[in-house]
Amino acid sequence: MKILKILTAVMTLMLFMISGCGGGGKGTNGKFRIVTSFYPMYLHAINVTDGIDGVEVVNLTAPQTGCLHDYQLTTEDMKTLSSADVLVVNGLGMESFLDKAAEISDLKIIDLSKNEDIRPIVVNGEANPHVWLSSSYAERQVIELCNQLSQIDPDHSVDYKKNALKYVTRLETLSEEMHNRLDALYGKEIVTFHEAFPYFADEFGLIIAAVVEREPGTEPSPKELAEIIDKIKTLPVKVIFTEPQYSPAAAQTIANETGAKIYTLDPIVTGEATSAALDDYLNKMRQNMMTVESAFKQ
Repeated sequence: MKILKILTAVMTLMLFMISGCGGGGKGTNGKFRIVTSFYPMYLHAINVTDGIDGVEVVNLTAPQTGCLHDYQLTTEDMKTLSSADVLVVNGLGMESFLDKAAEISDLKIIDLSKNEDIRPIVVNGEANPHVWLSSSYAERQVIELCNQLSQIDPDHSVDYKKNALKYVTRLETLSEEMHNRLDALYGKEIVTFHEAFPYFADEFGLIIAAVVEREPGTEPSPKELAEIIDKIKTLPVKVIFTEPQYSPAAAQTIANETGAKIYTLDPIVTGEATSAALDDYLNKMRQNMMTVESAFKQ
């Protein structure tokens, strides 16, 4: 009986040691598996985990999903989440499916907008979730991701911190470049396609004079259309910024009535979730910078 107790104790200790070693996760070949809610979160995650053996990143939604305003989890999504160690989300209401995802009891959820330096823009009691379109807030989200991953997966903490430092340095360079070129436009009024760009506008002192579609895919009513047209007619520089993910039909109607020129700003919500996307946030934000700059040089 005594020998049985000793053997049981030894087996328990061995199981504990095995489960505590190697930092293995639920992913393929025991890798620590990170699932991201949609494309901008994927871009943060692949930069923080770049080149780290034993860690894999999978994006939950399809390349062209866009913002997750009304996204519903599929059976396949639930399977993906059940094999994840961590779900990385933007937060602030962007992922309406979080309650369902939380039903997976051992899934840890990292909310990148819970960084104390991120101050949400709140309108009518609702926070605007598009914080990643401020280059400064994107830095904060990357730092939050690094901090939380380092706590959850300490085996890779040093590598997470090294990668995050490298990427945040690049984001700081981007922010400095954008401020150098856009701060001169302080106080300029712009018309955007939907509510994706308040953080971008706030960072560079731009004023959003009107929004074409409050909800993507829902065209403005005749009354709203008339109000937007009247507002644009008063602007010294008449420009409308559409988004590549949505039809510009309503914006074109407004442009025909006002003589406004149409430009495209990318909210960086769609793209192929591959390692080739490492620089996609930086490249698209620089393109947005040049687009705004060009619009006010006409």
